[in-house]
Amino acid sequence: MASAPSIRPAFSSTSAADFISVDRVRLYPYSGAVKVSPFRRLTSYSIACAAVNAINGGVVPKVDDRARINGFESAGLRVAFQGAPGAYSEFAAKTALPGCETLPCRAFADAISSVERGLADRAILPVESTMDGAGLRNYEFLLRHDLRVVQEISLFVNYCLLAMPGVSPAELRRVISHPLALAHCSRALAQLGLHLREPVEDTAGAVEMLRSNRLLDTAAIASPRAALLYGLDVLADGLQDDSWNVTRFLLLASPTSLAAAMRPKAAASLKTSTVVAHRGGSMSVLLKVLSAFSRRSINLTKLEVLNSASKEDKSPVFILDVRRKGMLRAFPHVLYVDFEGSPENPKAKEAIDEISQTAEFVRILGCYAADTNIYDLH
Repeated sequence: MASAPSIRPAFSSTSAADFISVDRVRLYPYSGAVKVSPFRRLTSYSIACAAVNAINGGVVPKVDDRARINGFESAGLRVAFQGAPGAYSEFAAKTALPGCETLPCRAFADAISSVERGLADRAILPVESTMDGAGLRNYEFLLRHDLRVVQEISLFVNYCLLAMPGVSPAELRRVISHPLALAHCSRALAQLGLHLREPVEDTAGAVEMLRSNRLLDTAAIASPRAALLYGLDVLADGLQDDSWNVTRFLLLASPTSLAAAMRPKAAASLKTSTVVAHRGGSMSVLLKVLSAFSRRSINLTKLEVLNSASKEDKSPVFILDVRRKGMLRAFPHVLYVDFEGSPENPKAKEAIDEISQTAEFVRILGCYAADTNIYDLH
């Protein structure tokens, strides 16, 4: 029987002046991935300078406020995300595009609509996590709209228990947060005696509710930066039952934008996302996909099979056919496939053409720079 996770004591809320934008690199033994943290808690400017000197070997880095990602200036870009300020999606957006502006949206559909209406340059969606797989199901939003994947980023999600200033753990009677956050912290919450749990729309929204209503008997599960933004105390961190908790996000842009039109220059670091849809013989199509890429030595980084029969509501998957004037088409079987390289590569073109002879529908969702790093905002 697995032992209950240890809950690390954490710091109380501080002012924004206690944070400095400093990159910190960690090497994690699980995958060898480098994790970069743009937020480091420091208690004074002098300590901040000392920390910067230590991190950079005595050299204080010069900050370039014209942040660039994949050749694009990110300063001034507006990124729409689902949730309230302080949500993990907002952290991921600001890490992927330093200097960007963020646009909070009530729902994922609103974030996508913001890009389509020209109110935002990007939308960011969480699409899968190590604790839930692809259970987030936000790929289906991507399939129904004519947007392109232009960037990916993976974020280490560290859940914290937040409360109003001065409230002790013994005074807490319930906890509120996003349903997935509550599920991810189930064992730790039981260990703390917090059995009354109420789901809300998102983690930052829970914090906002806690603060605006001054709930003294209620805690929220969210990030340490959400505590900073809303002036709350962090009673404990590392609340997640599985210590290795990573979420992958995709950034989407309009197909007419510069980001969607351009390809990253480094061919070795490219990744392409595709969707393959069909109506029958799901196993034969799956084998055809595997064979088409394998015989051309093209590596797959993701392969997910979705059958409508396995969904709770048994409903088909709807995909926008951009070649047929935006018509939505329904399919019972869908394969999500990510492969290394560009769809313009001759071998990749051959593989896609071969798959198209068997599958009824193939659509390229985007080609972008592969980012194998995992970023930590704690």
